[in-house]
Amino acid sequence: MKFLDGFTEQAYALLRIVAGLLFLAHGVQKFLNFPVAFPMPLNPLLQAAGAIEIVAGGLIVIGLFTRPAAFIASGMSAVGYWIAHGSQGPFPIANGGETIVLYCFLFLFVATRGAGIWSLDAATRKSA
Repeated sequence: MKFLDGFTEQAYALLRIVAGLLFLAHGVQKFLNFPVAFPMPLNPLLQAAGAIEIVAGGLIVIGLFTRPAAFIASGMSAVGYWIAHGSQGPFPIANGGETIVLYCFLFLFVATRGAGIWSLDAATRKSA
């Protein structure tokens, strides 16, 4: 679709921002029970996951330290998949793990590509 050719950078920035916001929402749910209560008590592993979701998600949204934040979020998602879903069967669509698998590979892509436009990383690069 020729009319969309000039919007690659904007589309990528929106993907980064929305994915970061949704990841952040997982951490907010764990710690604040918002907008719905987290369905189980928080053990230390879930507390660590929630902290990573809040910090990394927030950094990805604003585009600050985007590559390391996205790499950590990707790794946390991979570990989270195997701990919470992988033991329930090999297929993500059957074990409820498709969302976390998508986060894992989406954040791996963000880690390799960087923040792009509409980010503090880009703004600090221009001022340096």
